[in-house]
This record gives sequence, structure tokens and C-alpha cells, in this order.
Amino acid sequence: RAGQVERPLLVERERRLGQRLVAFHVLDQRLDALAADGVLYEMVPPPRHLAVAITTRIKVMADLDIAERRMPQDGRIQLSIGGHPVDMRVSVLPTMFGESVVLRILDRSVVMLDLDVVGMDPTTLAEFRKIIRRPNGVVLVTGPTGCGKTTTLYGALNELNEITDKVITTEDPVEYDLDGIVQIPIDEAIGNTFAQCLRSILRQDPDRILVGEIRDLETAEIAIQAALTGHMVFSTLHTNDAPSTVTRLRDMGVPPFLLTATLEAVLGQRLVRKICPSCREEYMPPMEKLAELGLRADDVVDKKIYRGRGCETCNNTGFKGRTALFELLEMNDAIRDIINDGGSTQRLRTAALQSGMQPLREAGLEKLFAGITNIDEVIRETILEE
Repeated sequence: RAGQVERPLLVERERRLGQRLVAFHVLDQRLDALAADGVLYEMVPPPRHLAVAITTRIKVMADLDIAERRMPQDGRIQLSIGGHPVDMRVSVLPTMFGESVVLRILDRSVVMLDLDVVGMDPTTLAEFRKIIRRPNGVVLVTGPTGCGKTTTLYGALNELNEITDKVITTEDPVEYDLDGIVQIPIDEAIGNTFAQCLRSILRQDPDRILVGEIRDLETAEIAIQAALTGHMVFSTLHTNDAPSTVTRLRDMGVPPFLLTATLEAVLGQRLVRKICPSCREEYMPPMEKLAELGLRADDVVDKKIYRGRGCETCNNTGFKGRTALFELLEMNDAIRDIINDGGSTQRLRTAALQSGMQPLREAGLEKLFAGITNIDEVIRETILEE
């Protein structure tokens, strides 16, 4: 029937293809459907006459006000699709010509909360594991929205959960349930902000704390004070790369001496789409594409580069799933001196590279030459270092 979408076929298909987001735009009684795996592409939409019914049913399932069409609304749907528990975050936004509905798919059967599978190279992974086991300090994961920061931190917490430490998280929202870990959702409508929640968490005698996001100076200061009093604090920040995280915190108003006293490491990350293994083919990219990566023909003469041709398995996109690129900036005396001197982001980056940090671009090239992703993905998600 028109309103029956408890088993949404579009969502089931996109979940099977590894998509993380499905969007519906109801414009003048027309329903457009889009899916995203880092890049939007058009899907075959449901019949036009179901446009309003589907939007209404999604609102009902997400416990939203079906009569409210003027204000944005956020909700959550939990259901089982094909025997898999699926959690969907729902965002409804009014527009000039109708409502825009976005479903963010959180599928525990697809997302592995394990550091071994997120895509880190062995050297970075080994170093990151050492860092997260330190008794106190601040570890930040940085990158744009939707780049997998929370998944990486969940993987870290899963490992630490095997140790006899008390771990508490505060998140907006709690994305996945972690056994043995105390998870607290943020609710700013009642004043339960990150800063307020973090103050309360410190009275619970935790060993390790996850703060979903450092959004302001108040939260940053409390997180740093927690680290100074013997806690290991994990959090996220929205910056372009690892070195610029230090600059962002300074711009927020965090004194340099507190950064150098508490910050242990910054992990920058990006997501790239993986080539579909069913239609992967070898090819030679145009020279202008190689030039965008700072490569010459001689640099790839003994390398193999692949792309996805497109097939039924990947819905003719050429991609199936995503993997992450990482750069790990670990604090040392040289970097601390630059921070205390008020040094620029470029100085920090140069010092980090001299200390052995593998930049995002280099991590992308490794996955390109390994046949995991294609050249356009690496260009799109990384910047060429000067």
C-alpha cells in the first residue's frame, strides 16, 4: 500500500551496495531519489503518486510530527532489513517547493568497528595503537563531515574496552551501541551540551573519555583539563588535515602551552570509494590526471592503475564500499616548539613530514597503485603538497 514502507526496497538495495546515505526530495508532488557514497548519484525513484505517502511514513517511523512542514526535524528509525539490524538517522528539511528527506544508514553488519579494517597502513596502525594506550592526553581525529571519524574512534574504543578501564562517551547522537562502554547522548534542547556532559563525566571516575566533537572553546578547555588530571580524551574536529587542527584550536582560544602539555596526536582522515572487484579493469589515465597528482609518465611505468567499468554488482557506478586514507601527526619536541612559537600550519606540516608523517596524498597513492581506488578519488580527497 501507499504508506507501507517498513521494508523499504530502495534502502535495502543501497544498504546492500554499501551506501551510507539515501535522499528523497519531494518537490511539487514529485519524488526524486539520490544515493551517496561520498558522491551523489541518481536512483530510479518510486512512483510519483507515492511521494507524499513515503515522506509521511518516514516521519511516522522516525517519531516526527507529520503535520509540521515549516521547521526542520531530526529523528531515528530502527528496523531489520534482510535479517540485518539497521539504524537510520532521519533529517527532514523544508524547502521552497517541498521537503528534503535524508536517511543516513548505520548498518552494523556493514561497518566493522575494528582498527584492522579501517584502511590504515601497518606503520600508522602500529603507532596509533601505542598512542591510544597511553594513560593520559588528548587524541583528535579530524576531517570533514562523514569521513569516518567516529568509526575510527569506535574501533579504538573497542580495543581499549578489552582492558580493565572505565570508558565513557558523550555523543551527538550515539551512533552505535558498544558493549561495556557507558554512552551518553547529547541533548542541547535541555541544556545537556558537550561541555556540561563532560563536566558530569569527570565525576564518574572514568579512565578514558570520548567527546563526540569539540565545537567551542568551553568544550576544548574542559577536555584539556581532563587530560591534565590523568584522563585519556578522544575527540573529533572539522579541519582539512592533521596539522591545521593545531591552528584551529589556537584560533578557538586554547593557549599554546596547554596544547603542548596535553595533545598527544592528531589523526587526519578521508574516505575514498573502492573499485568494484567484479568490474575492475587496468588502464592508463590521461597525462593531465597524472599531473594533478604530481606524477610523470616515468613514475607509473612499472605501476598498474585500475578503474571500475560498471556492472550490475555495483549498480553501474564502478565502486563498491569505501576505505579511509590517514595521516598521523604525533607530537614531539620540534612540533611543540613550533606551537609555542605560534608557528604556521605550513611549519607544523613540514616538521611533521620530517618526523615521518605520511601525508594523505601519499596514502592515497598507495591505495591507487594497490588497485583499491581510482585516480579521480585520490585527486578529489587529497591535496598536492608543496
